Amino acid sequence: MDTEQDGKTPGLTAEEERGIDENQPPRAAVLHETIRMQGDQELERNVAALFWSALAAGLTMGLSLMAMGLLNSRLPDGEAFKVIASVGYSAGFLAVILARQQLFTENTLTAVLPVMSKPTLSNFIRLLRLWTVVLVGNLCGTLLVAYVMLHLPIFDTKTDQAFLEIGRKVMENTPAQMFAKGIISGWMIATMVWMIPSMENAKMWIILMITYLMALGDFTHIVVGSAEVSYLVFAGELSWREFWLTFAGPTLAGNIIGGSFIFALISHAQIRSESGKPKRDEKKQRRADNARKDDAQPGEQ
Repeated sequence: MDTEQDGKTPGLTAEEERGIDENQPPRAAVLHETIRMQGDQELERNVAALFWSALAAGLTMGLSLMAMGLLNSRLPDGEAFKVIASVGYSAGFLAVILARQQLFTENTLTAVLPVMSKPTLSNFIRLLRLWTVVLVGNLCGTLLVAYVMLHLPIFDTKTDQAFLEIGRKVMENTPAQMFAKGIISGWMIATMVWMIPSMENAKMWIILMITYLMALGDFTHIVVGSAEVSYLVFAGELSWREFWLTFAGPTLAGNIIGGSFIFALISHAQIRSESGKPKRDEKKQRRADNARKDDAQPGEQ
């Protein structure tokens, strides 16, 4: 009778029901708490550890520029082949995230959740410290790798030209477009961070899918884009003023808004709205357990 009232499939053993429970995807609240704890751990790290990890991430993100340039220079011209070359954009993200290095746009979600859960002045200061150190480290790494790729005799002329074309493509955007596309990019990275804890076995495919779509949509990302655009600066085609005002400033603002103030805020609001549900579920479960005990007592006697 209890099974019919609960709407469960009749005939299941206790072991089978436990197996079903174990295969259930984690609730949104569990994902929220997982990411919040990760963010809290990041906020506790010292400045030196954050900076060196962020610098390594900036250097590693050069793989995205390198992979796209190599693919573009070796594939025939045409939109169809650009679709293939866009896969190279994912190389840096895969390496950075799988190596657990500090990437700025990841921290726009993970480190924000602890602040939203406990919005104290101390937490805001810790968040600003984290963002500043990681962003500076990422930019130092990407600028360094772009300089090395241009000035050291590593690539042939055709590949060097492909690197320049990638940077020129980014700079075709106006500051308003940089900002708008940066919002979408920040939101997509935040979505990726939210998905990974629930599907650890598919982490590589999640990263590949999200970042590949970012490349196809030409969405702007402060870390990858700083390698692409600074290559133009070091080549003498662009000024530092244009780098900061046209690209970096609007893109950074868009990434922060998309990753923090939109995705993280909405996700946090969802969890706060559901905060009473687990308690109701627990009460319902206790009533069901008590009812089963009452039904079992006459038979036991």
